[in-house]
Amino acid sequence: MSDDVRVVLVDDQPLVREGIAIILNAQAGISVVGQAADGAEGLEVVASTNPDVVCMDVEMPGMDGLEATRRLVAERPGGPKVLMLTTFNREDYLLAALHAGASAFLLKTARPEQLADAIRSVAAGDALLSPEVTRTIIERAVAGGQSPPTAAAAEASATPPAPSALNAATGTPIAQLTDRETEVLRLVALGMSNDEIAADLFIGRATVKTHVSNVLMKLHLRDRVQAVAYAYRHGIVGAD
Repeated sequence: MSDDVRVVLVDDQPLVREGIAIILNAQAGISVVGQAADGAEGLEVVASTNPDVVCMDVEMPGMDGLEATRRLVAERPGGPKVLMLTTFNREDYLLAALHAGASAFLLKTARPEQLADAIRSVAAGDALLSPEVTRTIIERAVAGGQSPPTAAAAEASATPPAPSALNAATGTPIAQLTDRETEVLRLVALGMSNDEIAADLFIGRATVKTHVSNVLMKLHLRDRVQAVAYAYRHGIVGAD
């Protein structure tokens, strides 16, 4: 259907691609419109299909998913969102993917419904991390570290990359947030989706999106991932 979330799958393993395609095509409101075996082919498929979300593997022969993501974001800034889908829970991959401009990072061990929900969230403009890798961001943020991306991603182009999710702005005082915006930021940092926040605070989803947008604007943050780092670094939530 025309209002479905249009998805392109980029993975070098045909059985994995086909399995994910079967799972996603069985979900309401999601359609797989193209597949590719490496990053270079993925860019071509994206150009011809104009998807909403690209599910991108990390390790692939030829052009890997990190380089493909960097090029896709640079060439099509208003184009599809990238959900990095990988077998490896590796910190260097996570940081490089976020540095390249990916909107989400999910492990292939996720349940089918988690993947479908992640695709819908990313298509709606949310950024997210799997619970496993969210812990990595929290620990790095609290420690104040600023790990660089992998050398391949950092040296891939002379075009300056987007700020790392760990380079959260610190110049704007948290006091500029309203009480409600601070509460929304706290819930975002706890990994809650917009729908979950709306239910928790008894407000509409559109209102939550407005609060999140205001938080990002006031704190000069790029996305929800940076918001998580900011919240933990500034004591809005603890790092138990």
